[in-house]
Amino acid sequence: MPAVSKGDGMRGLAVFISDIRNCKSKEAEIKRINKELANIRSKFKGDKALDGYSKKKYVCKLLFIFLLGHDIDFGHMEAVNLLSSNKYTEKQIGYLFISVLVNSNSDLIRLINNAIKNDLGSRNPTFMNLALHCIANVGSREMAEAFAADIPRILVAGDTMDSVKQSAALCLLRLNRTSPDLVPMGEWTARVVHLLNDQHLGVVTAATSLITTLAQKSPDDFKTSISLAVARLSRIVTSASIDLQDYTYYFVAAPWLSVKLLRLLQCYPPPEDAALRSRLIECLETILNKAQEPPKSKKVQHSNAKNAVLFEAISLIIHHDSEPTLLVRACNQLGQFLQHRETNLRYLALESMCTLASSEFSHEAVKTHIETVINALKTERDVSVRQRAVDLLYAMCDRSNAKQIVAEMLSYLETADYSIREEIVLKVAILAEKYAVDYTWYVDTILNLIRIAGDYVSEEVWYRVIQIVINRDDVQGYAAKTVFEALQAPACHENLVKVGGYILGEFGNLIAGDSRSSPLVQFNLLHSKFHLCSVPTRALLLSAYIKFINLFPEVKTTIQDVLRSDSQLRNADVELQQRAVEYLRLSCIASTDILATVLEEMPPFPERESSILAKLKRKKGPGNLPDIDDNCRNVNGSAEHNESSESTVTSSPSLMTNLPTNRPRPASSIPAIHSAGMMSAAHPFADLLNLNSAPATAAASPSLLVDVFSESSTAAATEVSEESFSRFICKNNGVLYENQLLQVGLKSEYRQNLGRMYVFFGNKTSTQFISFSSSVTSEEKLRTQLNIHAKAVDPLIEGGAQVQQILNIECVSDFDEAPVLNIQFKYGGALQNIAIKLPVMLNKFFQPTEMTSQDFFQRWKQLGAPQQEVQNIFKARHPMDTDVTKAKILGFGVALLEGVDPNPANFVAAGVIHTKSTQVGCLLRLEPNEQAQMYRLTLRTSRDSVSQRLCDLLSEQF
Repeated sequence: MPAVSKGDGMRGLAVFISDIRNCKSKEAEIKRINKELANIRSKFKGDKALDGYSKKKYVCKLLFIFLLGHDIDFGHMEAVNLLSSNKYTEKQIGYLFISVLVNSNSDLIRLINNAIKNDLGSRNPTFMNLALHCIANVGSREMAEAFAADIPRILVAGDTMDSVKQSAALCLLRLNRTSPDLVPMGEWTARVVHLLNDQHLGVVTAATSLITTLAQKSPDDFKTSISLAVARLSRIVTSASIDLQDYTYYFVAAPWLSVKLLRLLQCYPPPEDAALRSRLIECLETILNKAQEPPKSKKVQHSNAKNAVLFEAISLIIHHDSEPTLLVRACNQLGQFLQHRETNLRYLALESMCTLASSEFSHEAVKTHIETVINALKTERDVSVRQRAVDLLYAMCDRSNAKQIVAEMLSYLETADYSIREEIVLKVAILAEKYAVDYTWYVDTILNLIRIAGDYVSEEVWYRVIQIVINRDDVQGYAAKTVFEALQAPACHENLVKVGGYILGEFGNLIAGDSRSSPLVQFNLLHSKFHLCSVPTRALLLSAYIKFINLFPEVKTTIQDVLRSDSQLRNADVELQQRAVEYLRLSCIASTDILATVLEEMPPFPERESSILAKLKRKKGPGNLPDIDDNCRNVNGSAEHNESSESTVTSSPSLMTNLPTNRPRPASSIPAIHSAGMMSAAHPFADLLNLNSAPATAAASPSLLVDVFSESSTAAATEVSEESFSRFICKNNGVLYENQLLQVGLKSEYRQNLGRMYVFFGNKTSTQFISFSSSVTSEEKLRTQLNIHAKAVDPLIEGGAQVQQILNIECVSDFDEAPVLNIQFKYGGALQNIAIKLPVMLNKFFQPTEMTSQDFFQRWKQLGAPQQEVQNIFKARHPMDTDVTKAKILGFGVALLEGVDPNPANFVAAGVIHTKSTQVGCLLRLEPNEQAQMYRLTLRTSRDSVSQRLCDLLSEQF
């Protein structure tokens, strides 16, 4: 920009500002301002025409008065006149006044637009920059309509100066953010990508910001930017600081540009081109290596710039989730930050490790830092860091460390900040349920949870423990004994009384044989809490009392006396009064048989999703979508640690799919209890655990898996995305598809020939998706081999929210193809169509089979027919790592047989493919040759088509 010469100084403005500063009171300041406003108004209305300098001075005074908080209702026309001046200083003040004081509804907007259009066409770079800055600062829809077509032309024109290109790119970025529907996509989009190769790094930085935003709207139009971004990033990270001297910040080469390039690459999956992918991996390794080098400066600016690039690189590694070595290195690097003296670094490290914990490749590496995280939970001063530590413990939890993590969370809960107690309670409840192998531990944990933080235990938590106790015969006696002992404490939380009342009312007979917990003792214990409880809890206790009359006839008289008392029959609360009257009458006139039928033990609850997870998601808020990312599984593909901070919404298979459902379910019991007032609608027990809603379809019910596409199926109108398909061959959870509008995540579980897939649709924008629909289509042949029943999905997704769709899958016979997930919705008035290849492969229906060496080779010989064996010799696509290879074979669904093959370097595995019509046994042998970087894969199955398909799938993984 031209320097302001000495003659351009505005003495009158300096004097006015000095007068304002010297005012002793607010009244004096207002008086001086009013005097000046009157003077300026008289000058503007006077007969004598003002020169450019005077106009500039008075307009500048008006701008200063406005910035002091006073209204300005004149002078706008004079500011517009300054735009036509040929002097830079006058034009600058005019644009400054317009940017600050003129709104989009002004009558002068047409005159302003004409002046801007003249400056854009002047080819004077200084005037063009001023005009572009004004457009970006105002950013109104009217300006977007007027200039959205001109600015791209300026941006890609060959004779445009670098400074103007920078301003044009940033101006277009601003208009795209304020009025995305008005920025036209045309031939300029292909040319703007090549700005990433520009010699001027300022242009590259501005262009990267623009391309990243545009790629969010139309990712396919900017795919060519991937190779250019990787090439530019490679040149930056491998350059010495002196090579980019003008853009080196405290010994870090172009940190802002590096961060922007890494963020642009996160808009896309890993590059398919092997050379490009290798170059990107090399860049990321270089960034990780530089993080280990001693700092070149002790100043905080150096470490900030260096760490900004590092954390963005780690975000890209996590986003790609395809390089085990990089993921583990990133985890180790973050582990070093967990004990850093900088609070911000500790916070960011914990936050990033939460996401890393959800990757199958890095979960074990994250678990090695459990002691450090627990120590942070105990010693951190900053509550936000402690909250991230809780999130990380929750994300890294699996069966191997569940008891330790739950114990530490319970210990911390006693001193935790009130703002995060409810969230910790929900997480403890979820982990205790998900990883409970011993149900007595689960009951103890929840009761301890109520004791420590009863005020923060929501209804969903104690509803859930009752649901599980009722559905598990083997834990009912222990639960009754434990709550009985817990209720003997002098001070019990009301939630404990609710749980105790319900469980003793149902299963008190299981401990009644002990004189210390006789029926009368149980009743007196419950009734001693009655007067201290709220109305809903009293209503529940009355229901427990009538249950006692059925279980223990010997206490009938005692309970009738309680029900007959004035405090019950004449209670001011209509609900309690009605229950007391109805229960008393029922106990007096009903025969023993009728009582036994009406008050029979509650039947098992139907299998359903855990409401605690939904509660946790609401608590965390809809904006937190990152945790929809890869929900981990352990290496053998079983559901181990697939819980991350709000990501999953189903309960543990151990607590859900194994619930007994064979207990008799009397047809008359539920209606009769309703008539007795046991589940009156005025009370929360009216719909315990949302029983009136339709239960989730059980995965073990093949009859419910119907072919919803039996009529016809139409091919997807858009190109089917297969980018992430191969990544799911050896894992069941993760991000299937992502652009800057939508994130699609999967969580799947399979048992024999049945499967259930939870598809998560996350809106990454701040604008709602309307008319949202998702359906699954299959080729005609595949529809006879695979049944998929898709539940309806919510047609409206708010900005920052996510919805879930459940797919029930049944494998009828072996198959080669995969179904397609078709997604359609409207965003910003434009219809979006997305088609994704759904990762349902034949190996998902494997059941691992353990075999001895003798059994294996005997079966191997039986499958010796030529058509039963398929062999493939291929070059290794990834580094030959033994642990990664084992993890992938286990993730494929088979059992890895140790010590079977005479060569310990070889891998041998066995499994059985389950379909509705038949079972297909499979034996496989993988022989690595590290010297030649080759593999030989041999499969033998009882069906040749299965052998070929499994060989094709597994060969892609190594």
